[in-house]
Amino acid sequence: MLMPKQMKYRRPHRPRNIKGIAQRGATVAFGDFGLVSLEAGWITSRQIESARRTITNYVKRGGKVWIRIFPDRPITQKPAETRMGSGKGSVEYYVAVIKPGRVLFELNGVPEDVAQEALRRAAQKLPVKCKFVTKASQEVGSNEG
Repeated sequence: MLMPKQMKYRRPHRPRNIKGIAQRGATVAFGDFGLVSLEAGWITSRQIESARRTITNYVKRGGKVWIRIFPDRPITQKPAETRMGSGKGSVEYYVAVIKPGRVLFELNGVPEDVAQEALRRAAQKLPVKCKFVTKASQEVGSNEG
């Protein structure tokens, strides 16, 4: 699973107030097809790995997959049935903070119908609503606005 190699602070504050739309990482840059988030939320490293496995399994390890998000925010939890106090809990998992419009996965080297089904299956593994986009459709949309 994905996790940072090292961090400046081991146990920072929880990510809050996910407002606005994604400014960076909002266009399909590497592949021909992409999966774009429509909601804000957290995606854990386990969910990213599950979606990645689903994509690679469906395309029969053909094509190339890019993971455009990285879980860099640690989330801590105290053990069950522990009294209050005695410091902050230990790091349990890492999350990627997602804003609407963020490209989560990109895919290349497969037909469009295969890519659409693979990314649809991957979207079912994620806790945010997503949509399928192509590089061509994004270029047309950017010229209009």
